[in-house]
Amino acid sequence: MSDTGAREAPVRRRELTVADQVAGVRAGDRAILARAITLVESSAPHDRDRAAELLTALMPHTGQAMRVGLTGVPGVGKSTFIETLGGRLTSAGHRVAVLAVDPSSGVSGGSILGDKTRMGRLAVDPAAFIRPSPASGTLGGVAAKTRESILLCEAAGFDVVIVETVGVGQSETVVAEMTDSFVALMLPGAGDELQGIKRGLMELADVIAVNKADGDGRRPAERAARELRSALRLLHPAGTGWSPPVLICSALAGDGVDEVWAAVTAHRQQLVATGAFEQRRRAQALRWMWTLIDDGLRTALRADPHVRELLAPVGEGVTSGQLPPTVAARNLLDQFLGHREPGSQPGGAS
Repeated sequence: MSDTGAREAPVRRRELTVADQVAGVRAGDRAILARAITLVESSAPHDRDRAAELLTALMPHTGQAMRVGLTGVPGVGKSTFIETLGGRLTSAGHRVAVLAVDPSSGVSGGSILGDKTRMGRLAVDPAAFIRPSPASGTLGGVAAKTRESILLCEAAGFDVVIVETVGVGQSETVVAEMTDSFVALMLPGAGDELQGIKRGLMELADVIAVNKADGDGRRPAERAARELRSALRLLHPAGTGWSPPVLICSALAGDGVDEVWAAVTAHRQQLVATGAFEQRRRAQALRWMWTLIDDGLRTALRADPHVRELLAPVGEGVTSGQLPPTVAARNLLDQFLGHREPGSQPGGAS
């Protein structure tokens, strides 16, 4: 007779082999896709080899999706826009993946991860997949493994992958370097305090949309769109290729959303027609490789025992003003590189 007062042991999920994950991702199993993304996001050393094997096996099945970056200041309505657009795309037969990067707490490392709540209808759409990922302090709020997650979503058969950023002003360049088309949402009548952010966005954006163009906000949105078009003529003179369109929309009412997507599609077609699409994808892959090399070397340098012995005294010399940062950096690099035997691995392993 069982003890009814005793707690039942939690059922532990069966650990999937790499072959299981490859098959599950290729079959479009969203639960297995989520576990595969968790694997590639893991910083645990024992997960790295499995993640590398998984990505290598899936690479032949990637690269076919439309990769779209979406940014804008907090409160501009990014989640509402994605839910409205995503629903229309799935109704038209597309499979849509959303990689929504959430801000992480700088103190606790915690993350809100509320996008599934804000995109309630899209979250239960069988043709959609929403993956909130904590930014974990990475540059501009872009999760360190977002690029790998894009590949996994493509391998799972999603033909539209949307990367939503936190819109903190630094992530735009990072997202533009991992997507095909970059959409910037603007607020109507945002004021002069955002002009610096606006300029940075306009220099990177392929499509600009002034959101919340409904009710009393329509006329301010139209006015903002006119001002943005005038500014774009200075940043993108005629004859320089693609000229980013400036549109107005209301994600809440659904007005103008189809026109924004039509502009994204037209941008992709222009890239393909001119040969810039493949060139951009190749350049992005190479840039990604060098970013990973830079990150790996930085991690190895900080973990190197010989360097760690010098960090405190060198850091004290810099903060006290007695040692120039350039000299300090050179000393640490010399220490990192100088004690190595030819052919040794970063971190001291041979």
